[in-house]
Amino acid sequence: MPYADLPRSPSAPGAGPARIHYRERGQGELVLLLHGGWGHDAYPFDAQLEALAPRFRAVAPDRVGYGRSGRLAALEDGFHQRMAEEAFLLLDALGARRAALWGHSDGSVIAARMAILQPERVRALVLEAFHLLPAKLGSLEFFETGATAPDRFGAPVAAALAADHGDAWREVVGQGARAWLRLIAEGRRRGGDLYGGRLGEIVAPALLLHGARDPRSEPGELEAARRAIPGARVALLDTGHSPHTGSQAAAATAAAVGFLGEVLGSGRPG
Repeated sequence: MPYADLPRSPSAPGAGPARIHYRERGQGELVLLLHGGWGHDAYPFDAQLEALAPRFRAVAPDRVGYGRSGRLAALEDGFHQRMAEEAFLLLDALGARRAALWGHSDGSVIAARMAILQPERVRALVLEAFHLLPAKLGSLEFFETGATAPDRFGAPVAAALAADHGDAWREVVGQGARAWLRLIAEGRRRGGDLYGGRLGEIVAPALLLHGARDPRSEPGELEAARRAIPGARVALLDTGHSPHTGSQAAAATAAAVGFLGEVLGSGRPG
């Protein structure tokens, strides 16, 4: 299993060096695949690693707190920003100055924050199941279940999460749910978006890959995101929260790989 050693993880301040487990396929320009809040195995990128490999170097890491990269004591406020900073440290460890980013759900928030934080290092963005708003009022029950009774999500979900996180899977889900409940409460008080109004600073080409039946999206959220991100394209598919693993997985993968091929070229060095 490949691991990358980081001098530290911003997600675990004061904890010292961190090890990041990752999956890797192919060679060429780097495409970093950023999982959502339940980890890689809940909505795995395995098929996308294979689809990208003929043209790109595709890497799908477990962030600190997930999978084989170890646990976090808590998921602190500002976790998306901390995880964006961690991802840049991972790029350094992989010897990559720049990368294209494909993020799903929380991973899409991290990708967008990376494009704002260090735009010169981000070549392109695939923002899948993108979150613009913190006030996810339609998802309150979902996150309350994650925080208090994650077994209610059902045996198949529990099995996938346990395969990824072991006996800690309930705490992984609970940490993410509690963090989002705090974001929802803050969004209700203050409004605004998750990016401090800075999405207009993104300069990388961006594709919003979205399910028309995504239960985590608020009414009008996708269109507002399209307006906020300069030149963003939209691929809207008849599916739910995870286009890359749902009923339209083949179409979602083709849309994302085709977009990356168009904006990056072959992906091969030279």
